[in-house]
Amino acid sequence: MTQPRTAMLLAAGLGVRMRPLTERTSKTLLPLGGRTLLDHALDRLGEAGIETVVVNTHWQAGRVAEHLAARTTGPATIVRPEGVLLDTGGSVRAALDVLGPDPFLVVNGDILWLDGPRGTLRRVIAAWDPARADAVLLAHRTFQVHAETGRGDFAIDKLGFIRRRAEREIVPYVFAGIQMLSPACLDAMPAGAFSMNRVWDAIVARERLLAVVHDGLWFHLSTPPDLAEAEFHLQARAVGETR
Repeated sequence: MTQPRTAMLLAAGLGVRMRPLTERTSKTLLPLGGRTLLDHALDRLGEAGIETVVVNTHWQAGRVAEHLAARTTGPATIVRPEGVLLDTGGSVRAALDVLGPDPFLVVNGDILWLDGPRGTLRRVIAAWDPARADAVLLAHRTFQVHAETGRGDFAIDKLGFIRRRAEREIVPYVFAGIQMLSPACLDAMPAGAFSMNRVWDAIVARERLLAVVHDGLWFHLSTPPDLAEAEFHLQARAVGETR
């Protein structure tokens, strides 16, 4: 198993759909279960053996930097402010000098995941196999997502490889905000802003994009009701109740 030492936490979003909660703060600093979304993700990365995390920032960047500087546990963090938003792929490409030459994790800052029988990040790491794939994505079953999912993102074959949704097709999986990839995946990408979807499309064309299907609860925290739903499940889990 290849143990990554670095990761990127994508935290530069404007949080428009989360307003009014994000009018004066970054979405990643919103509290959930008594801790910020940022702390939830960083602590889980530390538990998975990650030593250094690059955190990109934009909206309320100063407050995010102050919060990170006050942390005393978990992985070391390096803040990368973005004066102009670089989108998901551009942000990762711009951080390659810190992420290094080995495979690394990327985690979206607006998700919450609760592990199933095995740790989620450990499952993604264990699935990494450079002989078969250039990247591994965490997927979640569309019908289990507590948010709007549209027609889904992709299908997964019996060997675990991803294919994109065809036009007008409904597919059973959505991207769940966690990935592990080789920095070489971004070699052909331009500087500036671009989506990770461009990277994935190139890997899919080579038939080298693998998926791990999440076996616990997962939340995409886009709106205030999403946050309230996740809070309910965290509290229910704490007292041993189920809906």
